[in-house]
Amino acid sequence: MREFSEIAKELRESKHLTQTQLAERMWVKKSIISAYETDARPPSLDLLIKYAKEFNVSTDYLLGIESNKAIKVDNLTDAQINILNDLINEFIKKNKE
Repeated sequence: MREFSEIAKELRESKHLTQTQLAERMWVKKSIISAYETDARPPSLDLLIKYAKEFNVSTDYLLGIESNKAIKVDNLTDAQINILNDLINEFIKKNKE
């Protein structure tokens, strides 16, 4: 099972954010983000939820329980969801070739 520290750093870097930038978005000090990413301390429930919202992933993903990222489609139309599904299936097909 992956550690929160590894997942948190990977997500932050995937959005090209510095620890300082992420800290500002989450209304915490940079040292808090650094502590999470170095496994010096676990995130509070409040910050775990903020991470989930910021990176559009589930808390289970952040905790390493679930290995797949989920894409939230709550505000999309059925047509937009179908387009995303088609695009994902195309990527899967290309990766198998």
